[in-house]
Amino acid sequence: MKKVIIGLVYSLVFSGCMQDNSMYDIKRADFQTVNICNQNWMTKNLDVVTYRNGDTIPNVTDPTEWSQLTTGAWCYYENDSSLGKIYGKLYNWYAVVDPRGLAPEGYRVSSNADWFNLYNCLGDSAGNKMREVGTAHWEIPNEGATNSSGFTGLGGGACDNNQNFVILKIWGCWWTTDQADYDTDAWQWGLLYDVKELNGWNCVKKNGVSVRCIKND
Repeated sequence: MKKVIIGLVYSLVFSGCMQDNSMYDIKRADFQTVNICNQNWMTKNLDVVTYRNGDTIPNVTDPTEWSQLTTGAWCYYENDSSLGKIYGKLYNWYAVVDPRGLAPEGYRVSSNADWFNLYNCLGDSAGNKMREVGTAHWEIPNEGATNSSGFTGLGGGACDNNQNFVILKIWGCWWTTDQADYDTDAWQWGLLYDVKELNGWNCVKKNGVSVRCIKND
């Protein structure tokens, strides 16, 4: 319960987001994966601009427009494409569950059950085992990080439903496909730069958050 409460406190920070002119061919892209707890996870955050069927996912930069969305969209952190090359894109939850498919062919967006699998399998220090070592992409001290799982989690931050960008290098946050108890919220999981655990919490669907995918069995 303590782990979940920690996440809930940080979720209160949230209540999201530059145009990429190059189309990303998600059907031909070569995604690297690592086997963690009998699942093949992508080693990088998702960075696609089209759904699986080829339809474009809107890149929304106007805060007012973003705050009113109930359909899929994405942004870069601080609308900076150079950060996108490192941390991937931030998607709202509506893109995650769009029936056209956010995940590339042969993959799926991770679910709450998938993250619980990591939580249970990797143990109390799951966060340490999933965070990239060093302080290039995490705030100091990032103490205890080993990345022994190969997940290579980065502190990619997020943006809220008013397009405020927050917690870069402090939190790494990832959507799940699962809606929370409230219609406005969905489940996400995250890593914190100074916490050894992996935590899950509710997050507003309009927020911009990273996505990790799993290869289909």
